[in-house]
Amino acid sequence: MQIAKSPIADWGGECPATNLRMASSLMPVTSISLFLAFISLTHVSLSLKNPQFNFNHPLNSVTDIHDLLAQYGLPKGLLPNNVKSYSLSDDGDFQIELERPCYVHFDLLVYYDKKIKGKLSYGIVSHVTGIQAQKLFLWLSVTGMKADDNSGMVEFYVGSLSKKLPAKQFEDIPGCKRKGCQKPHPETI
Repeated sequence: MQIAKSPIADWGGECPATNLRMASSLMPVTSISLFLAFISLTHVSLSLKNPQFNFNHPLNSVTDIHDLLAQYGLPKGLLPNNVKSYSLSDDGDFQIELERPCYVHFDLLVYYDKKIKGKLSYGIVSHVTGIQAQKLFLWLSVTGMKADDNSGMVEFYVGSLSKKLPAKQFEDIPGCKRKGCQKPHPETI
């Protein structure tokens, strides 16, 4: 096995002046070349991305979750007005933190937990946790939502069951109440 020698090892610990001048004159060219190559590659890769055609994940930066819902083809009022923070990953997984758990009365009484999770794609919210709707005396977990622009309806999924409601009902961002109009929310069902 042969070990390759470094060119610096041939200098014997001291750099001849000519080698030092050549190395220092090449250094800026190499640094500039690398920098220009990086900028050109970055520019090309960014210019290839067109947010108009990416319906799964709009690239515009949005600070308000309600505006983000609208960009994804969903009504702004699907979430209450007390959103503290949210995060959205590249694959659509999201987490929302409310200031506190709360209730909103739509067609049904709806409970929003302090943390809501799910997956967001254009017109669809799936794998939802943290939202429940009261039907008679039962609290049922909302597992998904789908907006249909053609019919003007939003379909809510509770397991394998679903219910359609007019999207107009969710145009305005609802206020959040600490307690529902009915009995306090049970811990888990």
